[in-house]
Amino acid sequence: MVSITSPLNYVSPMITSIYAALLSLLIVWLSLNVIMIRQAGQVILGDGDNPKLQAAIRTQGNATEYIPISLILLLLLELSKGHWSLLHIGGVVLLTGRLIHARGLLTGNIQLRVLGMQLTLFNIIYLAIANLVYQFIK
Repeated sequence: MVSITSPLNYVSPMITSIYAALLSLLIVWLSLNVIMIRQAGQVILGDGDNPKLQAAIRTQGNATEYIPISLILLLLLELSKGHWSLLHIGGVVLLTGRLIHARGLLTGNIQLRVLGMQLTLFNIIYLAIANLVYQFIK
């Protein structure tokens, strides 16, 4: 187990692992959703021109496109000894953004979809800047 030692010799678990685990479960759920819709529509490959399946495929795909870079940035910030509050802000905003986006795409709610992407993209920018700041203030 990788851990970070504080000045008081207290070993704390990595914060990134919490969000990586929760977001992994989200990806699993999105994948199972695609599988269930495929089975119900008897679609073996592709989307079968099924709008519900198309949305499920894109929701899963979108999650797998944005979650990895976000988690990499979160982990790099943690390894750079970023303050725990900055890490939790990044993790909570990422998780919230991905959940809102998934809900918006799967229900056809454009406002939720846009909000979810705004949170996700804002968070990537936030984490990128935080990483740069931590590298230059050392």
